[in-house]
Amino acid sequence: MSPTIAGRLAIAAALAAAAAGAAPPPTPAAPGLTVREQVEVGRVVVDVRVVDARGEPATGLAAADFRALVDGRPATVESAEWVAGTAPYGEGLTPEQAAATGGEAAPPGRLVVLFFQSDFSAVRLSGLMQMKFRAIDLVAKLQPADRVAVASFDSHLELRQDFTGDRARIDAAIHRAILAGGGSAVTEGPPPSLAASFDVAAARSAATPAAGLLVLARALEPLPGAKSLVFFGWGLGTKAGPRVWLGASYARARYALMKARVAVYAIDVTDADGHDLQVGLQRLAADTGGFYAKTDLFPGQAITRVEGALAGHYVLVLVRPQGPRGLHALAVEVPGRALTVLAKPTFQD
Repeated sequence: MSPTIAGRLAIAAALAAAAAGAAPPPTPAAPGLTVREQVEVGRVVVDVRVVDARGEPATGLAAADFRALVDGRPATVESAEWVAGTAPYGEGLTPEQAAATGGEAAPPGRLVVLFFQSDFSAVRLSGLMQMKFRAIDLVAKLQPADRVAVASFDSHLELRQDFTGDRARIDAAIHRAILAGGGSAVTEGPPPSLAASFDVAAARSAATPAAGLLVLARALEPLPGAKSLVFFGWGLGTKAGPRVWLGASYARARYALMKARVAVYAIDVTDADGHDLQVGLQRLAADTGGFYAKTDLFPGQAITRVEGALAGHYVLVLVRPQGPRGLHALAVEVPGRALTVLAKPTFQD
């Protein structure tokens, strides 16, 4: 077996263990000896995207090129596997290789959700209309095996299109997504299906974009592998005096997005240099390992950055420092290189 395949199998094994939350089995004690303490080595799987100043993906990096800190303490980067956007399977593993380690087989291509926050005010509608057509151009450049789903939010969440590779269906759903009002029920497609686990009742009662993101994240969680969500919108949160309040729904959505391995790319369509609710979009992107981009001056650059992020990602397996399970701070960098690492800032085990 080649080192590359062996590394992928090791990653799949770590993914399965991380998903199950299982601890390594204890080593039996020799007769006459008492085991007073067991040292548990925890491994964490992290999806990271590394781009240069132009937004182009940085390839060819190895585990030794990365530096990771967990709760401010060094964590060993055990392996770093580059998974190109053109890889036949999202984790770089065939179904047979995934089955050999007890892991779930990833879909044959990338999973991308296009999320549109519709609005009919002039300062938002013009940008939304412009980005609608750029979203269609983005879809046209994806690989044939990639699957795209489309969702929208006006007064509540709507699923406009289940994951599909049918470009005509995706384009039609994008056009519908910026319109107010509900559409017809979405027919569940073949696996991987977002509609299969999509809670329609919860979507209809989702009164804020954050609540809508929570419904989406919970529907995405059962699907294996990393996913990307491109959020075309104008803001997140509620202005309360000098501050923007994201609320409890956002906290739950953030946790659900991390569990589902979703990176969010927040594309701000507001035609203004700055506005209060952009803080929520910036927070959403940073919390999930994505990025925030404005479109008022250079709309094409935002889509170029999305294309670069979708071009591939690294799957890192970290050996975290000893300590209790729970919520941990995470920092990943590539020292000595002018590169930007996009990774979630926390994880839970």
